[in-house]
Amino acid sequence: MLNLERLRTLDALARHGSVSGAAEGLHVTTSAVSQQMAKLEREVGQQLLARNGRGVRLTDAGRLLAEHAARILSQVELAQADLEAQRGQVAGELRLSAFPTAARGLFPTALAALRADHPALRLRSSELEPEDGVAGVVRGDLDLAVVLDWYNKPMPLPDGLVKAAILDDPADVAMPAGHRLADRAEVGLEEFAEDEWITWGDGEFCHEWLMFTLRSKGIEPCVGHRAGETHTQLGLVAAGLGVCIAPRLGRDPVPGGVVTVPVRQQVRRHVYVVWRADADRRPSIRAAVEALRAAGEAVTARVSG
Repeated sequence: MLNLERLRTLDALARHGSVSGAAEGLHVTTSAVSQQMAKLEREVGQQLLARNGRGVRLTDAGRLLAEHAARILSQVELAQADLEAQRGQVAGELRLSAFPTAARGLFPTALAALRADHPALRLRSSELEPEDGVAGVVRGDLDLAVVLDWYNKPMPLPDGLVKAAILDDPADVAMPAGHRLADRAEVGLEEFAEDEWITWGDGEFCHEWLMFTLRSKGIEPCVGHRAGETHTQLGLVAAGLGVCIAPRLGRDPVPGGVVTVPVRQQVRRHVYVVWRADADRRPSIRAAVEALRAAGEAVTARVSG
């Protein structure tokens, strides 16, 4: 009979494409991955891995068995979810990620509430950009990921995922206190056509959104500085080096010398949580979604008040 843990190792190798990636995803050593694969090859009596330069690749037999392994593991997850649902207990381990400002703005409240209400639940959280969080859920490395898209640019989601809205997050323009528009009640993005922008890293979803949005208004943005972290961007604004988009979730405290002005067109991020459909009935998933929504409601009340 095929060993489930060895099938899990094969599945991780197929998804990650390397022994080191599989080891990281499974939280084991590369030696442990190699040992499990050697045992699986002895069990099936066929070679599943072949050398590929400095790495390895799956043989035809390896790919065939990996396809079966993915289906088997999905069925096991469904069985576990059904058993948890029947038992009705919030227990076990739950692995979550969130993009940086959501990790700062939502996780302290939501995870503390989960720990207080469900002491048998072990929480493991990490900070990941939305694309990486979605990929982690698809691979099975994460149970939940808090992700985002923008009011005018949805982020595509792979099939097999379920999502729930957490909050809509208004975004302002952050500018130096001495900026010509700093005393305005609201601004339009087109008014910053001549300004230098501080934005996210090239290729990141939020950076691509900003370029798309400014260009749709006939602006070819001048990007002077890039920083993935909101408070780094705001620090650069405080130094007079440009302007940036500043969503409100996880933003405070805003440094001195920075003014934030709402955007007239109501620029917003949609923040939501995603998980695999085959885990939908797990009580721990449901409890985490409820805790995140409650944290989101508290944030909405605070930033709107």
